[in-house]
Amino acid sequence: MMEPVRLTRYARGGGCACKIPPGELERMVAGLGPSGGTAELLVGLDHGDDAAVVRLDAHTGVVSTADFFTPVVDDAYDWGRIAATNALSDVYAMGGTPLLALNLLCWPRNVLPLELAREVLRGGQDVARSAGCHLAGGHSVDDDGPKYGLAVTGVVRPEELITLDAGRAGLPLSLTKPLGVGVLNTRHKATGESFPEAVATMTTLNRDAARAAVAAGVRCGTDVTGFGLLGHASKLARASGLTVALDVARVPYLSGAREAVRDGHVSGGSRRNLEWVTPWTDFGRAGEDDRLLLADAQTSGGLLVAGELPGATVIGELLPGGDHRIVLR
Repeated sequence: MMEPVRLTRYARGGGCACKIPPGELERMVAGLGPSGGTAELLVGLDHGDDAAVVRLDAHTGVVSTADFFTPVVDDAYDWGRIAATNALSDVYAMGGTPLLALNLLCWPRNVLPLELAREVLRGGQDVARSAGCHLAGGHSVDDDGPKYGLAVTGVVRPEELITLDAGRAGLPLSLTKPLGVGVLNTRHKATGESFPEAVATMTTLNRDAARAAVAAGVRCGTDVTGFGLLGHASKLARASGLTVALDVARVPYLSGAREAVRDGHVSGGSRRNLEWVTPWTDFGRAGEDDRLLLADAQTSGGLLVAGELPGATVIGELLPGGDHRIVLR
């Protein structure tokens, strides 16, 4: 029997909160266009969509993405499941279906036992199996800290693509998962408390939500991950040339999320998200706790789509472009 290991102690940031801040990322990639290739590029670097897409033929687009991050929970198997679910979400967010994935594993082999790494990989394998996606091999690196995720290839019908720039004024905005996993994960890292509801949310595939979105004719959307609801909504608003209006009272949260904010369990990534969106956001009467929750860096969050879906919560609407990208009301 292995002694219990708190994996989150080996991570400076947890999950998608360890992303490079959005403002810094945009400055870093500014001016870097697609490399050019023989296939028609349908979705590239223009707006920061969830995955890249090339046209294979008149009826098929190939979706490609990669996503990996540091431990977000202490349980190795659960971390593997969460990371895999999060990586597959990028394909679902584009309206596609994942077909093949490869493991991306960084592991401090002289610090943490390989048996734990096996549990991480087993978690990813089980999620890929439930998604009907082949998981075959991958790449591993001896690194200073543990990191795990997937490179995923999928397919999508070009006419069913869901992108950031296809929004239209008047459409409602729906959210398919509650917010709050970021602050709960930060609390877990600090205290060791377990939050089964948060783990269940992070390991729920966005497959059914994506299928419902495609069936409903949704063409604009994204998933809500490391940049928080406000960050991802801002990108959608900018790409579509619109304003996102969010009804603060309608946004759903996991149990304990508000208490976690009240007790100060807010990651640096979430605070950077809020700082980034502040210049073009009208916060209305929203207080500091609401602002931090709306900017909370999510890991394996739900879909934010322009349309109504069964079981999803309508949290706002798209308005004609105005003085702000986001308006809280």
